[in-house]
Amino acid sequence: MTIPCAVSLSTSRFFPTRSAILRRQTSPCSATAAMSTAGEQNFTSDPAHLDTIFKQKKALRLVVKRDLKSMDPTLRSEEDEAIQRIVMEAPWFKACKGLCAYISCSALREVDTSRILSHILSSHSEMRKKLFVPRVEDRNRNMRMLNISSTEDLIANSMNILEPASLDADGNEREDVLFANEPVDLLILPGLAFDKAGRRLGRGGGYYDTFLSRYQELAKKRNWKQPLKIALSYSVQIVDEGTIPLTPNDVLVDALVSPSGVIPISPAALEICQ
Repeated sequence: MTIPCAVSLSTSRFFPTRSAILRRQTSPCSATAAMSTAGEQNFTSDPAHLDTIFKQKKALRLVVKRDLKSMDPTLRSEEDEAIQRIVMEAPWFKACKGLCAYISCSALREVDTSRILSHILSSHSEMRKKLFVPRVEDRNRNMRMLNISSTEDLIANSMNILEPASLDADGNEREDVLFANEPVDLLILPGLAFDKAGRRLGRGGGYYDTFLSRYQELAKKRNWKQPLKIALSYSVQIVDEGTIPLTPNDVLVDALVSPSGVIPISPAALEICQ
């Protein structure tokens, strides 16, 4: 499945080095906003300190975008292949009956998900997993996860990124995962940078953190088991612990899938990935 996308990445005449960012981010000033373990977070509501955190995130985004842009295409293709193979061979993927997954955009240099999605959508109907993919509704962090059964359910939005049409071929509203009668088992997530304590750096829009918070609240209210949050990451996207500062709205991931394998983080991931 080819995913068209024509999103321009912002560039700068000066990029700080990764090592400089790492030193800056792990300074005492930012340590209070980081966490020592995946389940232990310390936040501050001080506006000045939050402003510092947002500036640190912005600087780190520039570095990771630069590293992704300079990534050798052959290596990137090899890592895409390895990551998707690891996902599709994982017991937790094979066992899941419903999941949310992102549609990768090559211009954003996201880890490819086309093989994963094609595998799901080409499965026999009785074995097919129920798949929900994102649709951005506005600029206010509102993103829906809608059910699709075919790549023909996807259309290009104003930025030429594929997403599900709000109505199906019969003119009916597509099922929204937040209004579904059954839970999903798995969330496959994108991001710009990750660490092995579960921190995830997004692109700054807040769409995924907002959605994840809403779904976690829904699962809690309905006494559903929380879905496993799995982030896909190129090797250059994994940074040292403490590099990614946290705000109260940031949601941690349970595990990473890198080209070298699955990195379980949370107790739930450690249990299911053994």
